[in-house]
Amino acid sequence: QRAKKLAPLPLILPYLKTVQQHNIAQVNEAMNELYVDAEQYDELRQSIEEFDNFDQIALAQKLEKHDLIEMRRIATLVYKKNKRYKQSIELAKVDKMYKDCMDSALASGNPDLAESLLQYFVDNDMKECFAACLYTCYDLIRPDVALEHAWRKRMTDFCMPYLIQVMREYTERVNALDKKTQKKEEEEEKQKSAPNDYVPDYMMPNIMPGGPMGFGNLALTSGPAAMPQQPMMGGMMPGQQPSMMMTPTMGGF
Repeated sequence: QRAKKLAPLPLILPYLKTVQQHNIAQVNEAMNELYVDAEQYDELRQSIEEFDNFDQIALAQKLEKHDLIEMRRIATLVYKKNKRYKQSIELAKVDKMYKDCMDSALASGNPDLAESLLQYFVDNDMKECFAACLYTCYDLIRPDVALEHAWRKRMTDFCMPYLIQVMREYTERVNALDKKTQKKEEEEEKQKSAPNDYVPDYMMPNIMPGGPMGFGNLALTSGPAAMPQQPMMGGMMPGQQPSMMMTPTMGGF
């Protein structure tokens, strides 16, 4: 304020440019005022993008009524930087700066704003802008909404590049999911078959050559010595059944 009283701002412009590197609010506002009065929109845009410490909304409200369209575009930019996307889009619509509209819709990340802008292009039969909006706001616009607009207004040819890209992306996603599912199923099959392939050693009987089944390494001779069996009456051994043809050994019969 003291500098304004002592000398006109254009005379101290070199000094203000040097001090502006410190991003002081009063200096930034003085510089922006100089650029607006001189209609130097390129310098004003650079100043706004590099130094943000000033009343941005007040500047945007001042610029949106300016006679120069480039100054109004800067107002659109300031609204977008302050996340007032709807105001930015509406202001750009008035000046028919449709690229600025799409940039603001994309920066918002809001599907409703993007689809509302798409509806505006459809209602006004702006086929080229319709296709450009589908390309710019690709991640925000739902495929069914785009296809419905294209079908109703006979803009299928302008929608086709977008649909081709959507189909390609969805196909890649489905293929990736299919590979993951197939890999998971193969791992589950391996886990199911693993117990059948593995048989512990203790399950296998250890059979000595010539020994009875199921006794393993048990020594049969570790017990008391076997006693010779005595023949019983009639010449039979214990456990032997008598034969019908056997001749009696005792007399008197």
